[in-house]
Amino acid sequence: MNVASVFHVNLREMITAIETSVSLVGIDDTNHGKRVGYMACQLGHELGYSQQDLQYLFELGMLHDIGVSSNHTHSNLVANFAWDNAQEHCDIGYQLLKDFSPLSHFAVPILYHHTPWSELNKKEIKPRDAMMANLVFLADRIDTYGAGHYGKDILIARHHITNTIVEKGSHYFAPEFIEAFLDIQQSESFWIALEDQHITRYVWDMSKEKSNTIISLEQLKQLSHILAYIVDQKSPFTAQHSAKVAELARYIAVEYGMTETQCDMIEIAGLLHDLGKLRTPDEILEKPGGLDELERAIMNQHSYETYEILRHITGLEDIANWASFHHEGLNGRGYPFHPNQNAITMEARIVAVADVFQALAQKRPYREGMPIEKILSILKEMTEQGKLDPAIVSLVYKQQSHCYEIAS
Repeated sequence: MNVASVFHVNLREMITAIETSVSLVGIDDTNHGKRVGYMACQLGHELGYSQQDLQYLFELGMLHDIGVSSNHTHSNLVANFAWDNAQEHCDIGYQLLKDFSPLSHFAVPILYHHTPWSELNKKEIKPRDAMMANLVFLADRIDTYGAGHYGKDILIARHHITNTIVEKGSHYFAPEFIEAFLDIQQSESFWIALEDQHITRYVWDMSKEKSNTIISLEQLKQLSHILAYIVDQKSPFTAQHSAKVAELARYIAVEYGMTETQCDMIEIAGLLHDLGKLRTPDEILEKPGGLDELERAIMNQHSYETYEILRHITGLEDIANWASFHHEGLNGRGYPFHPNQNAITMEARIVAVADVFQALAQKRPYREGMPIEKILSILKEMTEQGKLDPAIVSLVYKQQSHCYEIAS
């Protein structure tokens, strides 16, 4: 494979991928960020905002919940208009983005996107940031009441939703924003567009408008660390898993003799390989015993979800495969694609070995982390069964102490 020394990814496509990842936490409702981006745009349009501001609102709406990792947090944000712990995910989102220059301009509005308008006036915050944060807060809360009605009775429920928002309005939202909402909510099209099949097309159309910002390979790696943090925070039993798989995969790649750029890309694949686990229910990840047939079937979907997130990002096609093939066996007995052995590249094989090694070394709800001797025994067995690449496993044997140090 010819890996380019210069690697660029379009930021708008990455923002869409971030939203897709974070929205998986909703399990059966995976379009929250898309709907918030759409509604914030519609509100901004009604208010006469510039095209630049509308684009900003769309992306802010897509990113606003970047601090959400667990189903518990998501369900409480949906179930409660003003959840006592809502600020926690705002703080996390701010911390994740404030030092990442391509998206740092979203950090402050994300920090305040659950702050009532009456309190925002007392904060040391730029007026534009306050307005953007409050518009997204309004869109977010409209969607809270709309959840469960899309595709069913939203045109009936909209009256209750509107009345509830107006009742909350004086404290939580800027008066002119409420007025804008009262105007646009009269159109049935505003509500129908929120249904899954329509909102997906809306985001697809918006994503065609490419961002002028292009992120480099190094910035892509930084963003991948952010996404890995979100995934790894989903459960205490997955803490640092993605980060350590990435570090171990990079180390193996270096020892194997791959180029610097290949090593960077393998590291990114390791960081992103479990993105799809954001859709796996917390109770499955934290189950203290073995999984039953249904739970295993749900778990086995996560690497396909990873593929679906990454494959739409131009330039990440190879990384999408390396990341999503981490449970594929060379003998065809893995999941979910069952590719021919020749289709599983050496980069994908490295990520697969790193994933197995780190998972075995890490404490899980049903067992303690394993000692190096036990890990090597399992790797040997999986190699003999034809699941793992013997050359990579042999390399790990030679560097077992350092690999174990990284993985533990």
